[in-house]
Amino acid sequence: MALNVPGLVATVVFYALVLGIGVWASVKSKRDENRTQANHADMALLGDRKISLVVGIFTTTATWVGGTFIIGTAETVYDPKFGLVWAVMPLAATVAFTLGGLFFAEPMRDRKYVTMMDPFQKKYGNVVCGVLSVAPLMSEIIWVTSTLISLGVTMSVILDLSYAVCIWISAAVAVVYTLLGGLYSVAYTDVIQLSLIFITSWLCVPFIFMSPASVDIASTSFNHTFQAPWVGSVTAGRAWMWLDIFLLLSVGDLGFQDFHQRTLSASSSATAKLRCYAAAVLIPTFGVPAVLIGAVAASTDWNQTSYGSPSPFDRGQTGLILPLALTHLTPPYISVVGIGAVAAAVMSSTDSALLSSASIFSSNIYKKILRTEASENELRWVIRVSVVVFGLAGTSLTFLHTGVMAFWVLGGEIAYIMMFPQLVCVLFFGVSNAYGAALGFGVGIVLRLLCGEPLLAIPPVLHFPGCRLEDGVYVQYAPIRTVCMLLVFVTILASSCLASVLFSRGLIPERWDVFKVKGRLTEQTETEIALPVGVQAVSAAEDVVGEEGYMSSFDPT
Repeated sequence: MALNVPGLVATVVFYALVLGIGVWASVKSKRDENRTQANHADMALLGDRKISLVVGIFTTTATWVGGTFIIGTAETVYDPKFGLVWAVMPLAATVAFTLGGLFFAEPMRDRKYVTMMDPFQKKYGNVVCGVLSVAPLMSEIIWVTSTLISLGVTMSVILDLSYAVCIWISAAVAVVYTLLGGLYSVAYTDVIQLSLIFITSWLCVPFIFMSPASVDIASTSFNHTFQAPWVGSVTAGRAWMWLDIFLLLSVGDLGFQDFHQRTLSASSSATAKLRCYAAAVLIPTFGVPAVLIGAVAASTDWNQTSYGSPSPFDRGQTGLILPLALTHLTPPYISVVGIGAVAAAVMSSTDSALLSSASIFSSNIYKKILRTEASENELRWVIRVSVVVFGLAGTSLTFLHTGVMAFWVLGGEIAYIMMFPQLVCVLFFGVSNAYGAALGFGVGIVLRLLCGEPLLAIPPVLHFPGCRLEDGVYVQYAPIRTVCMLLVFVTILASSCLASVLFSRGLIPERWDVFKVKGRLTEQTETEIALPVGVQAVSAAEDVVGEEGYMSSFDPT
């Protein structure tokens, strides 16, 4: 196969367009920063909380509609071991943003946090926050890896370019415009990228359906034709696994900094909630073309195409099904259009992950722990260097594995198991403290590793019911991720209660209270005693909002 010159030209034009918009947005960001005398960090990381509602909806939606979202959905629908019922990403995103709008957007935005780690820093202190920050940083780097893999495999198949060249060039473009304008560049390029995703992906669908090698997808939906029905099924033995993946990809999304960065950049909590609800409705519509492409691929006699026999599944190329379908089932000029959809999707997610990781490092680690006296100009360079470093880290991991879903799930596990229960506790349970958070973090890591991870070649030590050996690899059919998440949640609350009781009653010497739990409890109690009874409850709630979280559920003392 020769180099696809028209496709290469179209890709270069697209990258130039995105880079041009990024440069324009950086100029606009600098002008607004000078005009309003805004802090550079606030402008770079949150757009000075002045991103309009429409642009905010675009960037919130585009962040989740990434290359992994599109390619992973098509891959899951096509894979005869799974099918449509397992392609839960579009529906999971709707659930995530609905829950986020109902419960998380308002408390986070009302307190004017800069990152999702701010409530941890205020309540638990710098040391524990610094340790906990490792989890979201890892999840963001892995997200960068996942999105770049999706673009790399697409461009290498359709353009016949080197996989490495495709990935490094794409990563460089995303890093450059993120460096230039921060959230402004990310948000405004997302507007163009999301529009391109919608237009180009739907342009490919009619041509996919006209392929002479494919049969009607309605006839293959529940009948075995060239492979198992593409609708798929959930057997009794795999029901818990399905639920585990659905919760991971829905509730787990609330543990990503990307989600909270979009709500925190809103002008008000009401606007933040509107962004969430709009994204909850819009995101599934971008998954429909990928579903249709996967269904057509499953309804194709590949021996009648230029791809030949055996099928992509038999060759172990299920993860390449979207670029393979565009290449062999559509005219060349349509496959080029498909590259635009994937490239736009990848850029819209990669830049978000880069900015999110830079936000946590610069705001919660560098400024609050490493260099508390850092100047604004110093932070400006820290943000820039962070974007480059995390971009290099994420890009380097793309050569460990070529499966987009593998990294997507791995990054989601970190957010779901390590961060989601922590965030719920710090925001909604006043009893949670640094001891519980630290112990919960450790328990989460140990438990997940004991369950095994094929991607990291870690065999399971804990064999849950239904665990069995398949093709030399142990497969856990129990909802191990949800079990780990719930155990982390219980550990945080139980150990926090225990630590509070032990220190408040003097059962452990106060000098051993390195996280000053007793001091916090005493201060809160004295405040409540000094106030009239009628306002004690209100004051307690406000105290927790201002210093420890959004809402207090109970206090063991």
